[in-house]
Amino acid sequence: MEIYFLKEENLLNFLDSLEVDYRVFVPVKTASKPYTCPYGVETGITDYILKEYSLLKKEEISFNPYRSIEPLKTYFLPLKETLAKYFDYPLNEEGKKPLAIFGVKNCDLFSLKIQDFVFREGVSKDPFYEKRRTDNLIITSDCWGFKEVCFCLAMNILPYPQIGFDLNFSLLNDGFLVEVGSERAKKIIELNSAYFKPATMAKVSSRDKKRESLILALKKHLALHPLPAPEIIPSLVKESYNSSLWKDYVLNCVECGGCNFVCDTCHCFLLSDERFGNANERVRSWDACLYANFARVAGGANPLKFRYQRLRNRYLKKFDFFFQNLGLLACCGCGRCIEVCPAKIDIREILRKLGELIKSSE
Repeated sequence: MEIYFLKEENLLNFLDSLEVDYRVFVPVKTASKPYTCPYGVETGITDYILKEYSLLKKEEISFNPYRSIEPLKTYFLPLKETLAKYFDYPLNEEGKKPLAIFGVKNCDLFSLKIQDFVFREGVSKDPFYEKRRTDNLIITSDCWGFKEVCFCLAMNILPYPQIGFDLNFSLLNDGFLVEVGSERAKKIIELNSAYFKPATMAKVSSRDKKRESLILALKKHLALHPLPAPEIIPSLVKESYNSSLWKDYVLNCVECGGCNFVCDTCHCFLLSDERFGNANERVRSWDACLYANFARVAGGANPLKFRYQRLRNRYLKKFDFFFQNLGLLACCGCGRCIEVCPAKIDIREILRKLGELIKSSE
């Protein structure tokens, strides 16, 4: 893998160059409501969102230390989109520039394995999703901090990417170490060769030390939130099918669907026919398994009638279904669901309690 060095003062020049062929999205700081660590550990409290580069003042752009508020799936599976109109099936982005998404973290990158399995590897490919995945540019970056809710390492996901990106940026004291992960990215580097110089071993070593330091800090943080080993979580969830835990935790759930919508691996959607003036449109919208009518069928029957069943189903899908079918857990440890939940339902706590319940019953 080719590795280059980009001076900090040349970052904006590179983004300007990208903007010729892409709509570039970059992280900016936004108002935040810190999630307080119950153990008093100081973690990141600033939130970041992605905004279009061309609409920003240059001083607004940040190099985010951890993932943004919105999940990456937002760019590949919009909240609501028209799939068909008058029996015509145009790809919605036709004629528009593809996206270059900057500052993607490895937890979000991992989530694309789940989304790809659903939308690219079934009986047929979803043409809308396929076009976005093929055309859009993913520019990842190492985490150099973490939020209280982050637990990627507990899911065996590193805080820096190794594969699956076009370009990856690692923050150094005087610039960025840039790894090339695709042929398309290699061509982009060649077009911008004035800004990118081959990286020295010293700079690679500096990056590796920063990565090791962050992993050590994350491990100390996760020691306060001890989770079952990823390889035993599927069996814990299955063995706890009839546990009273689901009914206990769902008492405060208000069925808002927030955990589903901010989750980077959730992918359920609802198809509906809607009338807009004189046009009939087939519309796809995000759906949420915590919604009361999520599993209701045309005849009115609902196999997930009760909230505790729907909460349990969410965990079965993430930690059993995908493990059985893909060999992966459908959780990237981003912690967004913890932050957004008004009932303070913490996925880490549920997984920990499942482990404790099974252990106590042995």
